[in-house]
Amino acid sequence: MSEQSTDLREAVRRRYAAAAVQVTEGGSACCGPEPVEVDENFGSTLYATDERETLPAEAVAASLGCGNPTAVAELREGERVLDLGSGGGIDVLLSARRVGPTGRAYGLDMTEEMLALALANAAKAGARNVEFLKGTIEAIPLPANTIDVVISNCVINLSVDKPAVFAETFRVLRPGGRIGVSDVVADDTLTPEQRAERGDYVGCVAGALSFAEYRAGLQAAGFTGIEIVPTHPVADGLHSAIVRATKPDAAPDTTAADGACRS
Repeated sequence: MSEQSTDLREAVRRRYAAAAVQVTEGGSACCGPEPVEVDENFGSTLYATDERETLPAEAVAASLGCGNPTAVAELREGERVLDLGSGGGIDVLLSARRVGPTGRAYGLDMTEEMLALALANAAKAGARNVEFLKGTIEAIPLPANTIDVVISNCVINLSVDKPAVFAETFRVLRPGGRIGVSDVVADDTLTPEQRAERGDYVGCVAGALSFAEYRAGLQAAGFTGIEIVPTHPVADGLHSAIVRATKPDAAPDTTAADGACRS
């Protein structure tokens, strides 16, 4: 990893560690934790009121995403779900309820402070079918072909190696598995320099891929059925978007047919 990439990753880690500490310290105050939202385009207001009311206040306050991936992932009973960059755990806890006791929801985060907050929130929620893992989204600490659905909420744009994220997501998904992601995506006309003019990297803007780049990255990893649908603007020429794609079912074994052709 280059020195610049290392510096960017550390800046992201510090930003979200500070957010977790803010929520944790606020949770002990008389009025409860204060949200760490940036503006109306990010945070817990993008979730339905009835969803927010069923969760620990700290999980809601720590939400910094640009959408609600659990609302578009079409989760089903018994599925295994992985949330990339799970933060305070809001999407993991919502996913756990949707997949039920026969399913499981995993959260992956690189920030110790966020992991501690997520574990505390899971305990408050009484969630037993959840597990939080420490690691990066470029090197997911799970076996191949074990996850039914991968979700993420405004985190992939923060990665310093997005091809690795797409490749790792593809690896851990079972054949026929799918992604349902909320992320910031740029118009194809915006150069990387123009994106950086509209916001910084830790603010989920400078590192955003364009629509074409996002699609190409997913295709290169092997995904099919790719949909990238903008939902609301977050800056000039940048949008929160819903991203869906599927890992194809395993290809049929053609060894016998190939052998017959050669004989």
